[in-house]
Amino acid sequence: MDKALFIAMTGAKHNMLAQANRANNLANLSTTGFRADFEQSRSMGVYYGDGQPTRAYAMTESPRADFTPGAMIATNNPLDVAIQGDGFIAVQAPDGTEAYTRAGNMTVDATGMLRTANGLPVLGAGGPINIPENEKVQVGADGIISIVGQGQGPEAMVQVGQIKLVNPDIQAIEKGDDGLFRQRDGQLALPAVEVTLRSGMLESSNVNAIEEFTQILSLARQYEMQVKIMKTAEENSASSAQLLQMS
Repeated sequence: MDKALFIAMTGAKHNMLAQANRANNLANLSTTGFRADFEQSRSMGVYYGDGQPTRAYAMTESPRADFTPGAMIATNNPLDVAIQGDGFIAVQAPDGTEAYTRAGNMTVDATGMLRTANGLPVLGAGGPINIPENEKVQVGADGIISIVGQGQGPEAMVQVGQIKLVNPDIQAIEKGDDGLFRQRDGQLALPAVEVTLRSGMLESSNVNAIEEFTQILSLARQYEMQVKIMKTAEENSASSAQLLQMS
C-alpha cells in the first residue's frame, strides 16, 4: 500500500490528539488555578536497519504546562487563597500521594478537614489539616491558619495549622491526567518560605480562549488536508489496480 497513506494517517491521528489537548484547555477556561497545556508536533523518522529513514511519521507531544499567572479575582471568602507569584499548594491526591495545585478555593468538610473545592485534603507539615469549629478563620500570607474559637473574642485567636507551600523547579515537575503536578523524580518538594498567599482572592485559569479557538481551527484544517491525502492515496491505488488489470 502507498506509504503516503500511512504518513497521512499518523498526521491525522496526532491532529486529533492535539485537538483533544486544546479542547481540554477550553473546557477548563473557568477552572480556578488551571494551567493550560502546550502541544507540539514533530516528525519521527522510521528506520529499518542502518541508513536513512524510509519515511517520517508525525508525533504530537504535550511537553509541559503554561505557567503564565492567571488573573486575580477578589472573593472576600476567608478560605479562598491565591498564590502570589511562583509556587504551589500541597494536597493529597486520590491515590494518597502528595501532589501540588494552584487552586486555592478551599472548604471545610463536616469532619473539620480542610479540602480543595474538588475534595482533596490540603496538607500541612504533619499531613491533612483539620480546623475546629470556630467563630472566625483566617489564612495568613505564609499559609498559617488561625481561628477564633466558638464563644470567644478576637483576642483569643490561635494557630491551628499551616498550609504546606512549595516552589519546585517547573522544569522538574509534570502535570498528571488528574490536573495535579508532581515532581518527575517522585520526590516530595520541600516547604518554601518564599511562597506567599493572598487571602480572599482566587487565581483564574490562564487559558486564552481566542488563542485556543484559533489553534483548534488551524488543527481542523490540517486534519482535512491529511484526509485529502489519504483519499488521493486511495484513488492512486485504485488507478494502479485498474492499470494492472488492463495489462
